[in-house]
Amino acid sequence: MVDIRVPTLGESVTEATIGRWFKKAGEPVSVDEPLVELETDKVTIEVPAPAAGVLSEIAVADGETVAVGALLGQIAEGAAGAAAPAPKAEKPAAAKPAAPPPPAPAAAPAAVKQDGPLAPSVRRLEAETGVAAAGVPGTGKDGRVTKGDMLAAIERAAAQPTPVPQPAAAVQVRAPSPADDAAREERVRMTKLRQTIARRLKDAQNTAAMLTTFNEVDMTAVIAMRNQYKELFEKKHRVKLGFMGFFTRACVQALREVPAVNAEIDGADMIYKNYYHIGVAVGTERGLVVPVVRDCQSKTLAEIEKTIADFGRRARDGQLKIDEMQGGTFTISNGGVYGSLMSTPILNAPQSGILGMHKTQERPVVVGGKIEIRPMMYLALSYDHRIVDGKEAVTFLVRVKECLEDPARLVLDL
Repeated sequence: MVDIRVPTLGESVTEATIGRWFKKAGEPVSVDEPLVELETDKVTIEVPAPAAGVLSEIAVADGETVAVGALLGQIAEGAAGAAAPAPKAEKPAAAKPAAPPPPAPAAAPAAVKQDGPLAPSVRRLEAETGVAAAGVPGTGKDGRVTKGDMLAAIERAAAQPTPVPQPAAAVQVRAPSPADDAAREERVRMTKLRQTIARRLKDAQNTAAMLTTFNEVDMTAVIAMRNQYKELFEKKHRVKLGFMGFFTRACVQALREVPAVNAEIDGADMIYKNYYHIGVAVGTERGLVVPVVRDCQSKTLAEIEKTIADFGRRARDGQLKIDEMQGGTFTISNGGVYGSLMSTPILNAPQSGILGMHKTQERPVVVGGKIEIRPMMYLALSYDHRIVDGKEAVTFLVRVKECLEDPARLVLDL
């Protein structure tokens, strides 16, 4: 049998998380073929096969944390290799004092706590794994520590649960979702790299690592559609056709493409929500409230407008219920109704994104090489940089802009 072990991972890196195995137990492998992916707080590395044969055992499952030198699995070199693993692991160990690997000079003096010097193979394992031979009971002649003793000690250490550093957000406990929502949630374990990013940003700001990106949208097409159909829309649906319905549908379209903006951090996990409960910020005399329009992905434009209008009326009358302001996955804030030209909206925790709408104002813009006066609106997306990368945030805002400048996309689901 040939052991597959966690290699030295670099300076100050002592543990890793199993990302995924590329092979299953019983499958053939060739030498240097990638077997398993390890995630550390700095890099992601692939562990190659040290020999050709059959992957006979996987000792550590995906998602588990292992120390440097820990046993990951074993490769049987041909059919004979799988027959007798035990004798091969321990018997030859005492006969290898003259092995060629060079000694690690710094480790040898500290480990010599026996009658004779350590074998070169033992010194090498001590230097590579950090397991001190002085604390390992020896089974060799005169109580000497053999290579087999060291390998057994390394396996025992790897079997112990390893504490994983948690980001600061890990202290937050997420309330369980309602059953119909929980069935549409996807819990994904955060990578160690993502955990480190989250912890550092959280420590730096002691809150969400909030960042805002901006864009502007030409409202010509939306305004034209609204003017053309508003009377017919109100007559049929008994509600006015506003702009919030268009923005809500555009956001849902963008959230489907960029799911990180619709997610949240829960300890060391990222919760991806496959439903779209859009919070709509409403200003009242008592302050700002954010009722939630649920399942916007399955609501028509008329249903969204009716719900928002109802929330607006009841918010001003103080008749909103607590459960109507909970469970949102994303928020839209319209500062434009108060004349705001540009702002940076604050996240509605634990959500990872909020869209800020602003005043529509006629401005000169270049269209087809000519200067034209167009009704323009600045859009602002504030997002939690711990979970949403810059590329995702910009992509989200561009998709919202495209849907609003060409409303047919909302109908055609483009």
